[in-house]
Amino acid sequence: MVSDLLRHSDTCKSMGQDRIHPRVLRHLAEVLTKPLSIIYQQSWLTGEVPVDWRLANTMPIYKKEDLGNYRPVSLTLVPRKVMEQIILSVIMWHIQDNQVIMPSQHGFMKGRSCLTNLISFYDKATHLVDEGKAVDVLHLDLVKPLT
Repeated sequence: MVSDLLRHSDTCKSMGQDRIHPRVLRHLAEVLTKPLSIIYQQSWLTGEVPVDWRLANTMPIYKKEDLGNYRPVSLTLVPRKVMEQIILSVIMWHIQDNQVIMPSQHGFMKGRSCLTNLISFYDKATHLVDEGKAVDVLHLDLVKPLT
């Protein structure tokens, strides 16, 4: 898994504080797989992350129309990103295998989105209407309040 993630890492992403370009790590994937796997395993067993991997350069990225509206983006090390992807895949596997999240959950689930949620809702609502049942709908659009 480590080798695959390194070989398929996005070379257009920025470098972290180690100043190693993702293209270099991609090129050296076969050589780095074993040492990184050992680090990841040790980190998993001890619950500790290497100190250098905790550091990040935070950059403001412009968002939407308001010039004062920036969001922080952390530029982290590629090995840390790979470890995060491995942990995410383990968590997602656990969630799906143990059916922790209901099938009606669409947010933050792979292959599901606002669109799939809307289609699911539309399908259920039209089914109820076809059966002659009443359908009440309440729509809330929650946004960050303007300051």
